[in-house]
Amino acid sequence: MREFFGIVESLKQAGKAIVFITHKLHEVLEISDRIAVLRQGRITGHGDPKELTEADLAEMMVGRPVSFTVAKEPAKPGRDMLVMDNVTMLDETDEKVLDHVSIRVRSGEVVGIAGVQGNGQTELVEAITGLERVASGKITFDGSDITTASVRERHKLGMAHIPEDRHKSGMVDSFTVAENMVLNTYYSEEYSKGWAIDWTKVNETAAKFCVEFDVRTPSVFLEGGSLSGGNQQKMVVARELERQTKLVIASQPTRGVDVGSIEYIHKRLIISRDEGDGVVIVSSELDEIMGLADRIYVMFDGRIVAEFDNTGGKADRNAVGLAMAGAHEGDKQDGAAA
Repeated sequence: MREFFGIVESLKQAGKAIVFITHKLHEVLEISDRIAVLRQGRITGHGDPKELTEADLAEMMVGRPVSFTVAKEPAKPGRDMLVMDNVTMLDETDEKVLDHVSIRVRSGEVVGIAGVQGNGQTELVEAITGLERVASGKITFDGSDITTASVRERHKLGMAHIPEDRHKSGMVDSFTVAENMVLNTYYSEEYSKGWAIDWTKVNETAAKFCVEFDVRTPSVFLEGGSLSGGNQQKMVVARELERQTKLVIASQPTRGVDVGSIEYIHKRLIISRDEGDGVVIVSSELDEIMGLADRIYVMFDGRIVAEFDNTGGKADRNAVGLAMAGAHEGDKQDGAAA
């Protein structure tokens, strides 16, 4: 991002006019000379970045004060919900992309997976959710061996998945919002009678989810691919969290959404934790990991290189950052979880 900002500055010095659009408040405050806030198609505020704070911008964007702190009570971990034991995954060239990875996630806790993008986080999620096969090792979900289980089998057991790439594995662009909302439950008794789908029930459910998760669409009959990126993401999040689950795998869950939706999604993930789910958060935003996670694993070069206890936000941010950069010694850092 620093390189990009340097390019923007060079263009500005060359006399170019630049419009910079982003959801990230610190970016717009850093790079802008003037700021305008757009909400629901209207300019709802403007000002000088030298005089505005992130809180000011968030309130203009959402229409109310927004909390940047994730409010949560201490976790009450229970039984092991997910256990990965020495899991190894190979790519198409037989190179290791996961190298003997072992983690555990208990019911009633949020486990964060931190790391610079491209160090095995994507493959870790693919292994957990069944999108890719593992070469060796064992994966257990709520006491059941799911190492070779299909995606649907894992889903039926109570696994939810918010994927990092919604277009690749989270939605079908040409399907309507309603169809996308039941993409992995359409066959259930709630929506189907034999071979026939109860479209009235599907449409009612989709409309309800849209209201609860602020998915902005003029109709549930609109194609999902015609929504903005943020609304597509909220559609996927709504589908995954609005059902009975035991384990939530959330990979980049707030990518491309506004601050109000980020606040709501974070609250829902904590609600899932407090209702007894195990929750795994994979995010490139360290602030998101530090704010949500009760424990943190750090990945580097396809391995777990450190584990931190983040109860009460006590994990050392600098130590986590160093581990993400590969400055680790052994498998644990000072202050690591037991």
